[in-house]
Amino acid sequence: MSTSLSRRALGGAAAGAAAAAALGAAPAEAAAPAERPFRAAHPRRHSRRPNILFILGDDLGWADLSSYGSPHIRTPHLDRLARQGVRFTDAYSGSATCSPTRFSLYTGRYPGRTKGGLAEPIADKSVGLEPTHPTLASLLRDSGYATALIGKWHCGYLPDYSPTRSGWDEFFGNFGGALEYYSKLGLGGEYDLYEGDAAYQDLRYYTRILTERASEYVAREHEKPWLLNLNFTTPHWPWIADGDEEASAEIVRRIKAGDRSALWHQDGGSVDKYREMVEDLDRSVGQVLAALRRSGQERDTLVFFASDNGGERFSYNWPLAGNKGSLQEGGIRVPSILRWPARIDGGQVSDLAVFTPDWTATLLDLAGARPHPAYPLDGTSLAGHLLRGEPVPERDLFWRVRGERALRRGDWKYYRGKSGRDQLFHLVEDTREQADRAPFEQARLAGLRAAWERIDAGLLRY
Repeated sequence: MSTSLSRRALGGAAAGAAAAAALGAAPAEAAAPAERPFRAAHPRRHSRRPNILFILGDDLGWADLSSYGSPHIRTPHLDRLARQGVRFTDAYSGSATCSPTRFSLYTGRYPGRTKGGLAEPIADKSVGLEPTHPTLASLLRDSGYATALIGKWHCGYLPDYSPTRSGWDEFFGNFGGALEYYSKLGLGGEYDLYEGDAAYQDLRYYTRILTERASEYVAREHEKPWLLNLNFTTPHWPWIADGDEEASAEIVRRIKAGDRSALWHQDGGSVDKYREMVEDLDRSVGQVLAALRRSGQERDTLVFFASDNGGERFSYNWPLAGNKGSLQEGGIRVPSILRWPARIDGGQVSDLAVFTPDWTATLLDLAGARPHPAYPLDGTSLAGHLLRGEPVPERDLFWRVRGERALRRGDWKYYRGKSGRDQLFHLVEDTREQADRAPFEQARLAGLRAAWERIDAGLLRY
């Protein structure tokens, strides 16, 4: 772990401010104070167990927010969230596609520890998150939390798999990996909007519906602390923005005609349409946060925002290489923001390398919940670091997908892509993964490869 922030860590905020100024942002936005390196609050503060609002965007690239350097997308609400909390520059998803990352979040373990996590992503009813496996939701519920999941599940289909079978008291959303935003038709032409395990009819734009539901949930009178997993499908394909009813109708026509590739929308979308969708996601998050503020719970609610994996075809990932599906940085490094006013100061940036299972361990720790002893976590709790400034021990961040492998230790990353060639990158000096150090660091390469293979040996085979 670095003891001081690199130019890379501070560059996203500077680039975002410059981009906002170029696009005509309000003076107050352009004049936002500079971020400072993360420090735990002093003097130490105390609070009750936090509510947890965990928000996921879908296929959002690392630099798709203006606070992460986007030159053309304006995200004032998420940028404000970052100013009020901590922006992480070296945060990673648990995998490079939707389902495995969600498995790693819900279980706190590598996706390869469960059969359902081997699907990259889940595409049929044969596998899912087993209801007997402890989850973030079930462990928090057992510790006295109310739990809800609103939005994309993508961890299995009815009748065997569902959020309500895995620890969430309430579920409203879609089971599959993608749906058409108005009709709610999925990849196979099935209707895919549910409340609990029953189909729910609402043909309005999906992001509006999820925003309403989430706003209603956080505004309730809660008798217990609560966990809300808010999983938007935005900006996942198809490339349909609010109001694009003609484009929606054409995709629906193709789905009903048996075109199973219609939702992929390979012949649609654009950089500008993608911008519309990301900016709509930003406004939607802003509406939910406004409802939280009006409810009087803002101070005692930990809000976390991230993407489930790297960006897709229209994302802005610079300077990272690769995108969704790859274990290059662009496929797994994601924007990540944490805010908890009661305990953590705002205006901060951290270059600590973290990944999805760490957040599971951290949230359980902060909530006073314990992992199930038969299902040990693969993540490391950051609670002591965030609240008391304790150092995070050096550890390895591990990823495995079909045909690729990666492991990060400190500033070094071991990577083997589909070429089958082992590569080694120093990420601070070479964020873009272009300068292969393997020929000059054979001992380091061998050590990291051996570490990857030790972890892999304990996982299920594909």
